[in-house]
Amino acid sequence: MRNLHCRALSLSSALFALLVAASLVAATPSAASAASITGSAAYQQMTKFAGEWTGTTQTPGGSPVSVVYKVTSAGKTVMETLFPGTDHEMVSMYHMDGPELVMTHYCSAGNQPHLRFNESKSTPNEFVFDFVGGTNLDPARDGHIHGLVLRLKSNNQMEAEWTGYKDGKKSDVMLFLLSRK
Repeated sequence: MRNLHCRALSLSSALFALLVAASLVAATPSAASAASITGSAAYQQMTKFAGEWTGTTQTPGGSPVSVVYKVTSAGKTVMETLFPGTDHEMVSMYHMDGPELVMTHYCSAGNQPHLRFNESKSTPNEFVFDFVGGTNLDPARDGHIHGLVLRLKSNNQMEAEWTGYKDGKKSDVMLFLLSRK
């Protein structure tokens, strides 16, 4: 009888240890969630982009790129101007829409894709924006910006990867390698 009691005690101690371990694992954030970032926190980081940035495109010959970030509207909007002063100047406006970070890209193609910050795909050093609609475009047919990834390399260096779609599928990727001027 004593052996049976000891085995039951051992089993219940082992079960208790297993339950404690399981609860600790469940309470510990996963690596993915620990590395995620909210739209609000990403927006706060984006306000620090203010200023002029220059660089090149990741294409043969590496064409020069110029980008200007400006915080406007009493700190509520970040305005990004691509290729300022050129025939291909474009503006993107980033702002909070309730708890979500959103962006509208005013393209030189004459359309206005709307993108939303994807918290589940983003990290503190990589901001992912996904297409959610737009104006003056048919996403199943017209060429448009369909995604953006901003990779923060340091306070003074970043990459901007713009994904284009046409005829409902990925058509090209433009990668800008930027440094703060």
